[in-house]
Amino acid sequence: MLAYLNEFRTSKAAGYYLRAIEKVAPEHQVTLMEICGGHTLTLVKYGLKALLPEQIRLISGPGCPVCVTAQEYIDTALELCKLPDVIITSFGDMLRVPGSYSSLSGEKARGADVRVCLSSLDAVEIARRHTDKQVVFLGIGFETTAPTVAYAVKTAHRENLTNFSVLSALKTIPSAMHALMQSGETDIQGFICPGHVSTITGTSMYEQIVKQYAMPCVVCGFEPTDMLCTIAMIMAQLKQGAARVENQYKRSVKLKGNTKALEIMEEVFEEQDSTWRGLGVIPRSGLKIRDSYKLFDAAKRFSLTLPQAKENPACICGAVMRGIKIPSDCALFAKKCTPDSPVGACMVSGEGICGIYYKYSQH
Repeated sequence: MLAYLNEFRTSKAAGYYLRAIEKVAPEHQVTLMEICGGHTLTLVKYGLKALLPEQIRLISGPGCPVCVTAQEYIDTALELCKLPDVIITSFGDMLRVPGSYSSLSGEKARGADVRVCLSSLDAVEIARRHTDKQVVFLGIGFETTAPTVAYAVKTAHRENLTNFSVLSALKTIPSAMHALMQSGETDIQGFICPGHVSTITGTSMYEQIVKQYAMPCVVCGFEPTDMLCTIAMIMAQLKQGAARVENQYKRSVKLKGNTKALEIMEEVFEEQDSTWRGLGVIPRSGLKIRDSYKLFDAAKRFSLTLPQAKENPACICGAVMRGIKIPSDCALFAKKCTPDSPVGACMVSGEGICGIYYKYSQH
């Protein structure tokens, strides 16, 4: 496996794509946005930005599912922790995301039954073993995660596990891309489109972005030369005055995506308006459980009245995820806000922009 990966990390291949970029790079500034925390990690970890012509500017978008999860969702999960006979199950990154007054790890330390799962099916197994408890899975993520959560719901339905439910904060990427373009806050000339999401959805979901905004969109892999090749492809489109969807990540992404995964998503979920941290409410950008599976919808099973969510006013995570700030612009970055003591959600996850900058570029 390492030998295979090394093929995408050679200086020879990197040099080839850098020369290709230089041939098509314009004299004026061009801003490209990556919509995936994995791409941000590659760009910063391997120092790719420093290799590019200075007129090519790369900014990070809302590509980390933990980061974009709204404060009120975290607060809802915290309130569920306080209910008797409830087990909260979640991916590990979520435990340290700050809510208005605590975090899931903080509530776990106070005695709440909060358990880390590697997959949504782990939560189903916990429900099988603890039929006297209500097991709530915190369903976050994008189109990559949604099919697995849908399968967990179908499994619980098939086995009549009435003690299992999902609190959905699942979101869809194209909606956020539209919101960014319509905000007018950042002048973006091209999108580096997420590879993992596109393995599920295919490439056609970006066609509307291209059509509506004349915006080049290239689906990208996660190795250094994947990123450089993608940038070269976008710059070539701009030089031609073209705008189209292209697929650099052909070894994993197909035109129609994963049809079985899309079918199960469609069966279990339907669109709803959703709140994104830093972007606000984006119409039809979230996925809620359909009425045919409503028994497994934690939002309907538990009635909670919550105070208005309160975020730290000094935290600029929202602006960072909209591409108008970088982590070092924040007065808290690497001082009061660190991976060991995160103030904002972007410092928590391995795909969080602030966490990536802290680990690889602050010095």
